[in-house]
Amino acid sequence: MGPNGLPLPVPPREQLTMAECLRLLASVQVGRIVYTMRALPAVDLVYFAVDGGDIVIRTDPDSALAAATHHTVVGFQADEVDAATGRGWSVMAVGRSRPQPSVPGGQDHFIRLTPGIVNGRRLAR
Repeated sequence: MGPNGLPLPVPPREQLTMAECLRLLASVQVGRIVYTMRALPAVDLVYFAVDGGDIVIRTDPDSALAAATHHTVVGFQADEVDAATGRGWSVMAVGRSRPQPSVPGGQDHFIRLTPGIVNGRRLAR
């Protein structure tokens, strides 16, 4: 908010290329997965990695997240913003998710999101 209590002007936004979006996603470890649970939108904070253009999220195979994202369309968003300078970026991806079990007998379970839509913006005040 500005000094008079009104919102500050919208900062300029630079549209990012797909390659830049994936590079930026690979530079952070935490993002948000958006999915549907009981016909309502749900968002979970998750650790992730980028693998060959896919977003890979580790989860418990018996979790509600694993069940709700089994072969469905999900959203994903990650960002990095410096509150002091107003500079940063945000990347959003939408695509089909699929389970990816770990090695046989392993306890890990992964959700692999193959993005069909990737949109990113760089913010500058």
